[in-house]
Amino acid sequence: MSHILAIGGTDSSGGAGLTRDTAMAAKLGCSLSPVVTAVTAQTNANVQEIHPVPAKIIEVQLLAALDPASPKPKAIKIGMIGSPAAADLLCKHLPANMPIVLDPVLKSTSGKRLMTKETLTPLLQRVSLLTPNLPESHLLSGGGASGERLDHRPLAEALLSLGPKAVLIKGGHDQGESCVDHLWVGTDHHQFDALRLPHSKRGTGCSLATAIACSLAQGASLVEACRRAKADVHKWLCS
Repeated sequence: MSHILAIGGTDSSGGAGLTRDTAMAAKLGCSLSPVVTAVTAQTNANVQEIHPVPAKIIEVQLLAALDPASPKPKAIKIGMIGSPAAADLLCKHLPANMPIVLDPVLKSTSGKRLMTKETLTPLLQRVSLLTPNLPESHLLSGGGASGERLDHRPLAEALLSLGPKAVLIKGGHDQGESCVDHLWVGTDHHQFDALRLPHSKRGTGCSLATAIACSLAQGASLVEACRRAKADVHKWLCS
């Protein structure tokens, strides 16, 4: 069984964060080691409290998860980071030769601020794939919080200039009958389509990034991992 490392926050409602990561990984036949960066009190309606875990405790968890005595991860998924200090220590300890998928959860579904661009900045040059939605893409690229339909190329170029090797701009906040995710690896562009559903679920971003990490851990190429993950999440949303 392939194994991944998931770094992120807890969610007391069970709808997002590490709980959702674990559920998706299990569904795809992967085991998971969790590293908790923040403890949150949430319902399906809102985030009530956020308590960042001290950087030292995150460091101890991370080193234990990467210890040779622990199951060896083949990919890493990062969600909520918690603090700039946590981002710095992740840069210090994350393996250099392992795929890293970063889901930049800047805000919760209810609109609560969870992270800032400044928190993420130290990590971006270590990331194999960044998976922002359209509002997150605008905020990270300095273009504001617009979610309007647009030409994705200049947006992708702005995001790639921040350091990640590849960017997957998710289309959930776009318009049209199809929900289209755009993958940019340098100048190479790939898109993944699915029928836009009349409903969504909390934890969709967590699920997609985790599904990509699982496929990478199982040996898929980045393009194939994104394609599989799109289908896996669509199937979950339909269930």
